[in-house]
Amino acid sequence: MTHMDEHSSERKLRQVEIRIRGRNTLVPAVDIHGRTVIRTGRWLKLASLRDEELVEGEPVADPAAFVAELQASGLGADLLTFLSAPTGGQPKPALHWEEENLAVIPTHSFQDWWEKRLPQESRKNVRRAAKREVVVREVPFDDELVRGIKAIYDETPVRQGRTFWHYGKSFEAVKEENATYLDRSWFVGAFYKEELIGFIKVIMVDKMATLIQILAKNAHQDKRPMNALLAHTVELCEKRGASFLVYGKYRYGKKEGDSLAEFKRRNGFEELKFPRYFVPLTLKGQLALKLGAHLGLANMIPAPVASFLLKLRAVLLGWRARSKATPQSVGAAAEAEAN
Repeated sequence: MTHMDEHSSERKLRQVEIRIRGRNTLVPAVDIHGRTVIRTGRWLKLASLRDEELVEGEPVADPAAFVAELQASGLGADLLTFLSAPTGGQPKPALHWEEENLAVIPTHSFQDWWEKRLPQESRKNVRRAAKREVVVREVPFDDELVRGIKAIYDETPVRQGRTFWHYGKSFEAVKEENATYLDRSWFVGAFYKEELIGFIKVIMVDKMATLIQILAKNAHQDKRPMNALLAHTVELCEKRGASFLVYGKYRYGKKEGDSLAEFKRRNGFEELKFPRYFVPLTLKGQLALKLGAHLGLANMIPAPVASFLLKLRAVLLGWRARSKATPQSVGAAAEAEAN
């Protein structure tokens, strides 16, 4: 096989499954330089690395060669976007880039986080969890854990003001979706009298521990399982030699004042900034980049309007969920909240 043949076979188009808004969806994909590149979008077709936040090493080591092969692949994208390694230094000056961010806790020292970065109220919440008999420990991925995760998923159809994608999924679906990257994953569970009331899934990405899920039952919110889970995870990160614990973004566009952002701030997360690159592949891609459409339509909405729409959505979803609830489930929720 010639060198050209090797590249031709590597660039063979295929369909891969990804999750968009909680649903499994097939999208076109091609392998370039050992990376799986997917295409999403309708009007503006965007090429990106599959599971880009979990890619180890430099995501795109040679952008010029990568782009040349992508354009020859037939994927049909208008624009390529890829991240720099979060701790990769200065931006590449020849490429268009926008500021990206992550919410991180430096994990070289649990004591430093506990004493200098964690607010007093959050430390009290961790102690409160212990006093209320919450036990936190690392747990294996097995059917027992999956059953516990499913019970947490099925507690409520709405979380953080939006439809909860995992609500009502089958045992098999919950197991399959949580079984990704098991070779570099670990799970932490919070238990109350042997009932799983919260859990965390972490995937190691080089030296960074990426928090994929952290979730707890609303019925046990008074026991502060989320705070206890996070504290134990930071401690485990130090023991495993992780440089940072990563929990998604610190800022999401123009979204303001949501509960998740407040949770991160109160638990000692800080902002880590790094570049996201955009490379136009077609004339449409060039035009989108020039007009700012590469950042999405939501970015064009003024911040106060976006905040109002998000709050309105939360109210409507909460009302719809309550209207669908049976009298028994409403009563049970009220009783749990009262206790």
